[in-house]
Amino acid sequence: MTRIEKVLYTGKTHTTGGRDGASRSLDGRLDIKLSPPGSAAAGTNPEQLFAAGWSACFIGAIGLAAGKRKIALPAGLAVDAEVDLGTTDGAYFLQARLNVSLPGLDPALARELVAEAHNTCPYSKATRGNIDVELNVV
Repeated sequence: MTRIEKVLYTGKTHTTGGRDGASRSLDGRLDIKLSPPGSAAAGTNPEQLFAAGWSACFIGAIGLAAGKRKIALPAGLAVDAEVDLGTTDGAYFLQARLNVSLPGLDPALARELVAEAHNTCPYSKATRGNIDVELNVV
């Protein structure tokens, strides 16, 4: 396990009620209701929050990969993250797909940028070897 030498930021939240609760960041910038996946109740769920965080971070990692190559990223760059919650033998697990759109870029270059981003992104590092992750350039 790699240990952090210098902390750049610490996200802090206070959550109550679990999947039927609420979560608020200590700085007040995040204040959301939580609900179970598939529920009609108001709020989001941990899988959606994880997908949003990972996709945002992944776009930053693509930017780093493109910057090393002095390549301008297309305005339509987007990552559609899909995070599945499921069970195997009664135990809960996650799996994910990152569908990356880099319109106008050569498909081979786009795949290179996505592969490098997957090696750079902290979310990708945290999940590597722990969950099934599929990377798609769309």
